[in-house]
Amino acid sequence: VPLGVFWSVFLGTVWLQLLEVPDPSVVPHYQAGVVAFGLSAVIELLGEPFWVLAQAHLFVRLKVIAESFSVLSKCVLTVILVIFYPQWGLYIFCLAQLLYTSILVMCYVIYFMTFLGSPEATKKSFPVARMKALLPNLVEDETFVNWKEARLTWSFFKQSFLKQILTEGERYVMTFLNVLNFGDQGVYDIINNLGSLVARFVFLPIEESFYVFFAKVLERGKNVKHQKQDDVAMAASVLELLLKLVLLIGLTITVFGYAYSHLALDIYGGSMLSSGTGPSLLRCYSLYVLFLAVNGVTECFTFALMCKEEVDRYNFVMLALSFTFLCISYFLTRWHGSVGFILANCFNMGIRIAHSIHYIYDFFKESTYRPLSGLLPSPLLVLVYVASGAITVFSEVFFCCDKGWMARLIHISVGALCFAATIVTMFCTETKLIHFVRSH
Repeated sequence: VPLGVFWSVFLGTVWLQLLEVPDPSVVPHYQAGVVAFGLSAVIELLGEPFWVLAQAHLFVRLKVIAESFSVLSKCVLTVILVIFYPQWGLYIFCLAQLLYTSILVMCYVIYFMTFLGSPEATKKSFPVARMKALLPNLVEDETFVNWKEARLTWSFFKQSFLKQILTEGERYVMTFLNVLNFGDQGVYDIINNLGSLVARFVFLPIEESFYVFFAKVLERGKNVKHQKQDDVAMAASVLELLLKLVLLIGLTITVFGYAYSHLALDIYGGSMLSSGTGPSLLRCYSLYVLFLAVNGVTECFTFALMCKEEVDRYNFVMLALSFTFLCISYFLTRWHGSVGFILANCFNMGIRIAHSIHYIYDFFKESTYRPLSGLLPSPLLVLVYVASGAITVFSEVFFCCDKGWMARLIHISVGALCFAATIVTMFCTETKLIHFVRSH
């Protein structure tokens, strides 16, 4: 929390004093927005110990309820204020963000206040008995700092910092180098927010939950021969099916996203979004979602098994990749506008996927398990994807999007038929995966 306060104050000062501040007549209340979002970050950090405890003990239902309730509250408040008080401008989003973080933290706090010390916690032999144990304190007969854990934490901190650059690097390039004007930045943000919905609501929960699963099933820093073989078999099976699951989700979004990006943006934002670079951005983002899907699962397995030395070595790789990514983002954006950011992100994710695949291959090569086969869908399903992509692209050319609503409905119907054919083929060819999804 103290570090969070420091960074909130420091970065808030940078944004208000060193960077270009929008014209108050165009973007009013900008300063209040910076302060409010910094404060919301500090509030969210207050709930971090409870979030970590819930993750470590697989309290999935708590996480789903807390995040769903807080997001729903944020959306409802935003809609109400936008309709009744549109003149408030950025104040609306500041209040919504503060409400979101406050409700999120309160859900965790209230749950653990009720759970800790209860008969259910005692029955489960829960390691924490009182709320006081979650507060900073000194333990008798123990050193103030566990240096082994501190060094591992420092390694993960450096990795998180580099991942932040790789994940949000295009925003820093946009902010500090002014490669796009505010209008293009606005369109890019809209496309980024729309495109990342699947990543936030589908891929991120999978990544977080199964990171904990792999960390519990396998021991960090040990090779496959020194692990319990039953656990290795379980981890390999789950990893293979997870890779297959996210790959098929990503392929579906990539194939159908290409032909329906223009229509989706036209329905969502009218000609303002669909007549410019918006469709090209969303098409590229559909491909980027495929990279995001595979990278999330491969990295969650890799990070669950890496020891400190491996994490440190990977940090050097990420440092070089961060510098390369920022340079590529800058030059691709100069060459191809905002689409360059997404292409740079695809390059970034591709390199990270290659590293994780290499790690997974090395880990399992001395065993009989080959979980990376999950990245190979059945040939028949690949053929259906190719056919669906070709048919929907031709449908877009002939029926979308300036030929009236009847032509649009025909285009949508063609996509629905192709999608249904894809799902039926998936059920017929990927029976093991279907059973896995149903049972989990």
